[in-house]
Amino acid sequence: MKRIALLMVAVVALAGDVVSIAPASGQADGEAAPIFGVKIPPGYRNWSLISVTQEGGDFNELRAQLGNDIAIKAYREGKLPYPDGTVIVALHWKRVPSEEDNKVFGRAQAFIAGSPVNMQIMVKDSKKYAPTGGWGFGDFTDGKPADEAKHKTCFPCHEPAKAQDFVFTRYAP
Repeated sequence: MKRIALLMVAVVALAGDVVSIAPASGQADGEAAPIFGVKIPPGYRNWSLISVTQEGGDFNELRAQLGNDIAIKAYREGKLPYPDGTVIVALHWKRVPSEEDNKVFGRAQAFIAGSPVNMQIMVKDSKKYAPTGGWGFGDFTDGKPADEAKHKTCFPCHEPAKAQDFVFTRYAP
């Protein structure tokens, strides 16, 4: 009987740990981004990879872009403009040297994702977001949306990519 009681206490404690970790994981059910109301989409970590980028200079980041099924289909078909329902998530990390790989190579040439920087989200809804080319934007750090001032910079940043429906990332099959 004591074993059963101890097992029940362990299960309840573990469940409490899982519940307390969930909101901090950057998943859905969090706050919406100002201006656009975009939230972190559920299950985005299971989406397909669109591409990866390395940003040098002041950023010094590695970035991975993921897309929902609608985005991936549009990318594969070369469909522009992207259809409503397209969601693209960009995950950004500081770029750090891979000590293990560089030992093998004998010099610093391999880099890996270090500490997370932020995640950015684009959601296509041509009616809801008509003033911003049909796109809603979200910028999140540690699962929390950036302020309104930051979100006001999203569309102006993407305007140079108007010919590609305001999306910079090219598909890497």
